Amino acid sequence: MDLTKHAFFEGKVVPLSEARISVATHGFLYGTAVFSGMRAYWNEERKGLFLYRPYDHFHRLLDSGRMMAMEIPYDEEGLIQIAIDLLKTDNYRQDVYLRPTIYKADMGIGVRLHDLKDELTIFTAPYEPYVKNDSGAHVTISSWRRVDDNAIPARGKVAGAYVNSALAKTDANRSGFDEALVLTSDGHVSEGSAMNVFMVRNGVLYTPPMTDNILEGITRRSVMEVAQNDFGLEVVERSIDRTEILVADEVFLTGSAAQIVAVTKVDHRPIASGTMGSITAKLRSAYEDIVRARNPKYASWNVEVK
Repeated sequence: MDLTKHAFFEGKVVPLSEARISVATHGFLYGTAVFSGMRAYWNEERKGLFLYRPYDHFHRLLDSGRMMAMEIPYDEEGLIQIAIDLLKTDNYRQDVYLRPTIYKADMGIGVRLHDLKDELTIFTAPYEPYVKNDSGAHVTISSWRRVDDNAIPARGKVAGAYVNSALAKTDANRSGFDEALVLTSDGHVSEGSAMNVFMVRNGVLYTPPMTDNILEGITRRSVMEVAQNDFGLEVVERSIDRTEILVADEVFLTGSAAQIVAVTKVDHRPIASGTMGSITAKLRSAYEDIVRARNPKYASWNVEVK
């Protein structure tokens, strides 16, 4: 991945080479950091770069920080301005991924969250596809279980918790799959390795509830709103059994980095015809227009970098 030339670090925009932490930093040693994955999209017709739902992303970042006893001197609007300033510095004219992170910045040994300094950093990178086979992904049900909210906050994007995701993703990839589906401890479908899950059965869109240890995904929320408002689909949040996925009419995954990934095979079993379903295709097309600020109905979700 090619990274940006600049980053926001210790209160200012600096060359990326100057945005450094020590190997003794608490966030590095113990995973005591929270982050968000955000996107900005280039609209060629308008010659503009648009941040997608930045308020929602930064609101979740601050919520994640509160769970980890973190405080920074910025609200959502202040963070949006920092992101805009950073993107303007490198004058992007293409799709961009942003990674804001709040981390415990003190150095030294000691497992705790209190009495430690918190810092914010943001770097960016030109967009690369998260799942290359996003129109026909083959996934497996992982032997690893989703981290429980009573162990590590599942609805927070806590850096250390993503070891759980890495274990599932690496095992899946090494076995020849594009992605993994991860179950809760009681055997219900929770997430992909780092994406939310949807299935279609008999024209109804189903997705696991917040209480099944999912991340409260912003792309998930967007898809639910668009499905209901633009396509008149019934959207139901409920627990999903493992075998329901195998007999679904359609399955797809959502995430800010991944966008909408069509799943066409699970553990070598085709989903319905084994090709992307019509509802998934419609949602992917609608989402593409929305994130590129082509749909005035959802203009409030886009913030132009100017």
